[in-house]
Amino acid sequence: MPNWLVNQLRKAYLEKDRYQIKLLNQCWNFYRKKNCS
Repeated sequence: MPNWLVNQLRKAYLEKDRYQIKLLNQCWNFYRKKNCS
């Protein structure tokens, strides 16, 4: 997982920002699929 994404997720969890967490998870899944295939 890229460093910037880890930082963003940590911040979102601290602020309990559900929308941001969902968004970042979608980004990560998209990113992972793109790079794995």
